[in-house]
Amino acid sequence: MAPKRQSSLAPQTKKPRLPPAPKPEETLTSQHLPKGEKEQQEAIEHIDEVQNEIDRLNEQASEEILKVEQKYNKLRQPFFQKRSELIAKIPNFWVTTFVNHPQVSALLGEEDEEALHYLTRVKVIEFEDIKSGYRIDFYFDENPYFENKVLSKEFHLNESGDPSSKSTEIKKWKSGKDLTKCSSQTQNKASRKRQHEEPESLFTWFTDHSDAGADELGEVIKDDIWPNPLQYYLVPDMDDEEGEGEEDDDEEEEGLEDIDEEGDEDEGEEDEDDDEGEEGEENEGEDD
Repeated sequence: MAPKRQSSLAPQTKKPRLPPAPKPEETLTSQHLPKGEKEQQEAIEHIDEVQNEIDRLNEQASEEILKVEQKYNKLRQPFFQKRSELIAKIPNFWVTTFVNHPQVSALLGEEDEEALHYLTRVKVIEFEDIKSGYRIDFYFDENPYFENKVLSKEFHLNESGDPSSKSTEIKKWKSGKDLTKCSSQTQNKASRKRQHEEPESLFTWFTDHSDAGADELGEVIKDDIWPNPLQYYLVPDMDDEEGEGEEDDDEEEEGLEDIDEEGDEDEGEEDEDDDEGEEGEENEGEDD
Protein backbone atom coordinates (compact mmCIF):
# COMPACT_ATOMS: atom_id res chain seq x y z
CA MET A 1 0.00 0.00 0.00
CA ALA A 2 1.37 3.41 -0.91
CA PRO A 3 2.34 5.71 2.00
CA LYS A 4 -0.19 8.24 3.15
CA ARG A 5 -0.04 11.37 1.07
CA GLN A 6 1.50 14.26 2.97
CA SER A 7 0.01 17.72 2.94
CA SER A 8 1.68 20.00 0.45
CA LEU A 9 0.70 23.09 2.44
CA ALA A 10 3.64 25.22 3.58
CA PRO A 11 3.52 26.35 7.23
CA GLN A 12 2.71 30.00 7.79
CA THR A 13 5.51 32.11 9.19
CA LYS A 14 4.82 33.77 12.54
CA LYS A 15 4.13 37.51 12.42
CA PRO A 16 5.45 39.84 15.13
CA ARG A 17 2.88 40.42 17.82
CA LEU A 18 2.61 42.17 21.15
CA PRO A 19 1.79 40.19 24.30
CA PRO A 20 -0.12 38.29 25.43
CA ALA A 21 1.93 35.36 24.10
CA PRO A 22 0.04 32.58 22.27
CA LYS A 23 -0.91 29.49 24.15
CA PRO A 24 1.27 26.44 23.39
CA GLU A 25 -1.62 24.47 21.90
CA GLU A 26 -2.42 27.14 19.32
CA THR A 27 -1.06 26.50 15.81
CA LEU A 28 1.15 28.89 13.91
CA THR A 29 -0.99 28.57 10.77
CA SER A 30 -4.19 29.94 12.19
CA GLN A 31 -3.64 32.03 15.29
CA HIS A 32 -2.70 35.29 13.54
CA LEU A 33 -4.93 35.10 10.43
CA PRO A 34 -8.04 37.20 9.90
CA LYS A 35 -11.25 35.29 10.51
CA GLY A 36 -12.07 34.69 6.82
CA GLU A 37 -8.58 33.49 5.93
CA LYS A 38 -8.43 31.38 9.05
CA GLU A 39 -11.64 29.56 8.06
CA GLN A 40 -10.28 28.96 4.56
CA GLN A 41 -7.00 27.62 5.91
CA GLU A 42 -8.78 25.27 8.27
CA ALA A 43 -11.08 24.12 5.44
CA ILE A 44 -8.06 23.34 3.23
CA GLU A 45 -6.44 21.33 6.01
CA HIS A 46 -9.65 19.38 6.56
CA ILE A 47 -10.01 18.78 2.81
CA ASP A 48 -6.50 17.35 2.78
CA GLU A 49 -7.40 15.02 5.65
CA VAL A 50 -10.57 13.90 3.85
CA GLN A 51 -8.61 13.38 0.62
CA ASN A 52 -6.21 11.10 2.48
CA GLU A 53 -9.19 9.01 3.56
CA ILE A 54 -10.47 8.89 -0.02
CA ASP A 55 -7.05 7.75 -1.22
CA ARG A 56 -7.02 5.07 1.44
CA LEU A 57 -10.42 3.80 0.29
CA ASN A 58 -9.31 3.86 -3.36
CA GLU A 59 -6.31 1.70 -2.49
CA GLN A 60 -8.56 -0.67 -0.56
CA ALA A 61 -10.98 -0.81 -3.50
CA SER A 62 -8.11 -1.62 -5.89
CA GLU A 63 -7.09 -4.53 -3.69
CA GLU A 64 -10.66 -5.84 -3.52
CA ILE A 65 -11.13 -5.45 -7.30
CA LEU A 66 -7.89 -7.34 -7.90
CA LYS A 67 -9.13 -10.22 -5.75
CA VAL A 68 -12.39 -10.35 -7.71
CA GLU A 69 -10.50 -10.27 -11.03
CA GLN A 70 -8.27 -13.11 -9.89
CA LYS A 71 -11.30 -15.14 -8.85
CA TYR A 72 -13.13 -14.72 -12.14
CA ASN A 73 -10.00 -15.16 -14.19
CA LYS A 74 -9.80 -18.69 -12.78
CA LEU A 75 -13.50 -19.29 -13.41
CA ARG A 76 -13.14 -18.25 -17.07
CA GLN A 77 -10.34 -20.70 -17.86
CA PRO A 78 -12.52 -23.80 -18.55
CA PHE A 79 -14.64 -21.76 -20.95
CA PHE A 80 -11.57 -20.45 -22.76
CA GLN A 81 -10.39 -24.04 -23.11
CA LYS A 82 -13.76 -25.19 -24.48
CA ARG A 83 -13.81 -22.26 -26.92
CA SER A 84 -10.33 -23.15 -28.19
CA GLU A 85 -11.44 -26.73 -28.84
CA LEU A 86 -14.40 -25.49 -30.88
CA ILE A 87 -12.32 -22.94 -32.79
CA ALA A 88 -9.94 -25.75 -33.79
CA LYS A 89 -12.78 -27.21 -35.87
CA ILE A 90 -13.00 -24.06 -38.04
CA PRO A 91 -10.31 -23.75 -40.73
CA ASN A 92 -8.50 -20.40 -40.91
CA PHE A 93 -10.40 -19.00 -37.94
CA TRP A 94 -7.53 -16.96 -36.54
CA VAL A 95 -6.16 -15.59 -39.80
CA THR A 96 -9.68 -14.47 -40.73
CA THR A 97 -10.11 -12.85 -37.32
CA PHE A 98 -6.84 -10.92 -37.63
CA VAL A 99 -7.50 -9.83 -41.21
CA ASN A 100 -10.92 -8.53 -40.18
CA HIS A 101 -9.51 -6.53 -37.26
CA PRO A 102 -8.64 -2.98 -38.43
CA GLN A 103 -5.58 -2.51 -36.21
CA VAL A 104 -4.07 -5.96 -36.65
CA SER A 105 -4.68 -6.01 -40.39
CA ALA A 106 -2.52 -2.88 -40.66
CA LEU A 107 0.48 -5.07 -39.81
CA LEU A 108 -0.30 -7.87 -42.22
CA GLY A 109 1.31 -8.17 -45.62
CA GLU A 110 0.57 -10.94 -48.09
CA GLU A 111 3.29 -13.22 -46.72
CA ASP A 112 2.12 -12.62 -43.14
CA GLU A 113 -1.38 -13.73 -44.06
CA GLU A 114 0.00 -16.81 -45.80
CA ALA A 115 1.98 -17.71 -42.68
CA LEU A 116 -1.04 -17.15 -40.43
CA HIS A 117 -2.96 -19.81 -42.37
CA TYR A 118 -0.85 -22.24 -40.33
CA LEU A 119 -1.91 -20.61 -37.03
CA THR A 120 -4.13 -23.11 -35.22
CA ARG A 121 -4.52 -21.61 -31.77
CA VAL A 122 -4.09 -18.35 -29.88
CA LYS A 123 -3.93 -18.23 -26.10
CA VAL A 124 -3.67 -15.32 -23.66
CA ILE A 125 -2.50 -16.17 -20.14
CA GLU A 126 -2.66 -13.53 -17.43
CA PHE A 127 -0.21 -14.16 -14.62
CA GLU A 128 -1.72 -15.34 -11.36
CA ASP A 129 -1.62 -11.96 -9.67
CA ILE A 130 -2.85 -10.37 -12.98
CA LYS A 131 -1.27 -6.98 -12.39
CA SER A 132 2.29 -8.22 -12.99
CA GLY A 133 1.76 -9.11 -16.65
CA TYR A 134 0.55 -11.62 -19.23
CA ARG A 135 1.69 -13.90 -22.06
CA ILE A 136 0.38 -14.38 -25.62
CA ASP A 137 0.95 -17.77 -27.30
CA PHE A 138 0.60 -18.46 -31.04
CA TYR A 139 0.47 -22.19 -31.96
CA PHE A 140 1.45 -23.21 -35.51
CA ASP A 141 1.20 -26.32 -37.62
CA GLU A 142 4.27 -27.35 -39.56
CA ASN A 143 4.84 -24.60 -42.10
CA PRO A 144 7.27 -23.43 -44.81
CA TYR A 145 8.43 -20.38 -42.81
CA PHE A 146 9.98 -21.42 -39.46
CA GLU A 147 10.39 -24.44 -37.22
CA ASN A 148 8.72 -23.16 -34.04
CA LYS A 149 5.51 -24.85 -32.98
CA VAL A 150 4.75 -22.03 -30.53
CA LEU A 151 5.68 -18.35 -30.58
CA SER A 152 5.21 -16.49 -27.28
CA LYS A 153 5.59 -12.93 -26.08
CA GLU A 154 5.48 -11.98 -22.41
CA PHE A 155 4.86 -8.61 -20.79
CA HIS A 156 6.00 -7.89 -17.24
CA LEU A 157 5.69 -5.11 -14.69
CA ASN A 158 8.34 -5.11 -11.99
CA GLU A 159 7.77 -3.93 -8.44
CA SER A 160 8.49 -0.34 -9.39
CA GLY A 161 5.94 -0.52 -12.24
CA ASP A 162 8.48 -0.46 -15.07
CA PRO A 163 7.33 -2.54 -18.09
CA SER A 164 9.44 -5.03 -19.98
CA SER A 165 8.86 -7.79 -22.51
CA LYS A 166 10.54 -10.91 -23.84
CA SER A 167 9.64 -13.43 -26.52
CA THR A 168 10.42 -16.75 -28.13
CA GLU A 169 13.29 -16.67 -30.57
CA ILE A 170 12.03 -17.57 -34.02
CA LYS A 171 14.20 -20.51 -35.02
CA LYS A 172 15.64 -21.16 -38.43
CA TRP A 173 13.68 -19.11 -40.89
CA LYS A 174 13.60 -21.18 -44.04
CA SER A 175 15.39 -19.89 -47.12
CA GLY A 176 13.83 -16.65 -48.39
CA LYS A 177 11.02 -16.85 -45.79
CA ASP A 178 12.26 -14.49 -43.06
CA LEU A 179 9.18 -12.28 -42.68
CA THR A 180 10.96 -9.89 -40.32
CA LYS A 181 13.02 -8.75 -43.31
CA CYS A 182 10.01 -8.29 -45.59
CA SER A 183 8.35 -5.25 -44.03
CA SER A 184 7.67 -3.59 -47.41
CA GLN A 185 5.44 -6.32 -48.76
CA THR A 186 2.84 -5.74 -51.42
CA GLN A 187 -0.62 -5.23 -49.97
CA ASN A 188 -3.54 -7.28 -51.17
CA LYS A 189 -7.26 -6.61 -51.29
CA ALA A 190 -7.77 -7.89 -47.74
CA SER A 191 -5.77 -4.94 -46.38
CA ARG A 192 -7.86 -2.02 -47.60
CA LYS A 193 -8.12 -0.68 -44.07
CA ARG A 194 -4.37 -0.24 -43.68
CA GLN A 195 -3.09 3.27 -43.24
CA HIS A 196 0.62 2.55 -43.70
CA GLU A 197 1.96 1.98 -47.18
CA GLU A 198 4.79 -0.21 -45.87
CA PRO A 199 3.57 -1.95 -42.70
CA GLU A 200 5.95 -3.82 -40.44
CA SER A 201 5.48 -7.55 -40.29
CA LEU A 202 3.42 -9.08 -37.50
CA PHE A 203 6.42 -11.30 -36.85
CA THR A 204 8.62 -8.25 -36.26
CA TRP A 205 6.36 -7.54 -33.28
CA PHE A 206 7.52 -10.76 -31.64
CA THR A 207 11.12 -9.57 -31.68
CA ASP A 208 10.50 -5.88 -30.84
CA HIS A 209 11.05 -5.02 -27.17
CA SER A 210 11.90 -1.35 -27.62
CA ASP A 211 8.81 0.01 -25.83
CA ALA A 212 6.97 -2.63 -23.83
CA GLY A 213 4.90 0.00 -22.07
CA ALA A 214 3.33 1.17 -25.31
CA ASP A 215 2.77 -2.17 -27.06
CA GLU A 216 -0.60 -1.50 -28.65
CA LEU A 217 -0.78 -4.81 -30.50
CA GLY A 218 -0.33 -6.82 -27.30
CA GLU A 219 -3.08 -4.79 -25.61
CA VAL A 220 -5.40 -5.21 -28.62
CA ILE A 221 -4.96 -8.98 -28.64
CA LYS A 222 -5.39 -9.29 -24.85
CA ASP A 223 -8.22 -6.81 -24.26
CA ASP A 224 -10.13 -6.75 -27.56
CA ILE A 225 -9.64 -9.90 -29.61
CA TRP A 226 -9.11 -12.53 -26.90
CA PRO A 227 -12.32 -11.80 -24.91
CA ASN A 228 -14.46 -12.33 -28.03
CA PRO A 229 -12.67 -13.28 -31.29
CA LEU A 230 -15.92 -14.47 -32.86
CA GLN A 231 -17.12 -10.90 -33.40
CA TYR A 232 -14.20 -10.27 -35.76
CA TYR A 233 -14.35 -13.65 -37.46
CA LEU A 234 -17.98 -12.93 -38.39
CA VAL A 235 -17.32 -9.46 -39.83
CA PRO A 236 -18.89 -9.58 -43.34
CA ASP A 237 -16.50 -9.53 -46.26
CA MET A 238 -16.31 -6.06 -47.82
CA ASP A 239 -16.35 -7.52 -51.34
CA ASP A 240 -19.58 -9.39 -50.59
CA GLU A 241 -21.14 -6.21 -49.21
CA GLU A 242 -20.15 -4.26 -52.31
CA GLY A 243 -21.46 -7.03 -54.55
CA GLU A 244 -24.78 -7.05 -52.73
CA GLY A 245 -24.97 -3.29 -53.06
CA GLU A 246 -24.39 -3.48 -56.80
CA GLU A 247 -27.07 -6.16 -57.15
CA ASP A 248 -29.52 -4.00 -55.22
CA ASP A 249 -28.74 -1.06 -57.50
CA ASP A 250 -29.29 -3.24 -60.58
CA GLU A 251 -32.60 -4.47 -59.20
CA GLU A 252 -33.70 -0.90 -58.50
CA GLU A 253 -32.74 0.17 -62.02
CA GLU A 254 -34.62 -2.79 -63.52
CA GLY A 255 -37.64 -1.91 -61.41
CA LEU A 256 -37.55 1.68 -62.66
CA GLU A 257 -37.23 0.47 -66.26
CA ASP A 258 -40.25 -1.80 -65.81
CA ILE A 259 -42.24 1.09 -64.42
CA ASP A 260 -41.25 3.28 -67.38
CA GLU A 261 -42.18 0.55 -69.86
CA GLU A 262 -45.55 0.05 -68.18
CA GLY A 263 -46.09 3.78 -68.27
CA ASP A 264 -45.31 3.87 -72.00
CA GLU A 265 -47.75 1.01 -72.64
CA ASP A 266 -50.47 2.79 -70.70
CA GLU A 267 -49.90 5.95 -72.71
CA GLY A 268 -50.13 3.94 -75.95
CA GLU A 269 -53.43 2.44 -74.89
CA GLU A 270 -54.79 5.88 -74.03
CA ASP A 271 -53.74 7.17 -77.46
CA GLU A 272 -55.50 4.27 -79.15
CA ASP A 273 -58.66 4.95 -77.14
CA ASP A 274 -58.52 8.61 -78.17
CA ASP A 275 -58.13 7.68 -81.87
CA GLU A 276 -61.07 5.28 -81.70
CA GLY A 277 -63.18 7.98 -80.08
CA GLU A 278 -62.34 10.52 -82.79
CA GLU A 279 -63.12 8.00 -85.59
CA GLY A 280 -66.47 7.25 -83.95
CA GLU A 281 -67.39 10.93 -83.87
CA GLU A 282 -66.45 11.35 -87.56
CA ASN A 283 -68.58 8.38 -88.59
CA GLU A 284 -71.55 9.74 -86.67
CA GLY A 285 -71.15 13.05 -88.51
CA GLU A 286 -71.19 11.33 -91.91
CA ASP A 287 -74.35 9.40 -91.04
CA ASP A 288 -76.06 12.65 -90.14
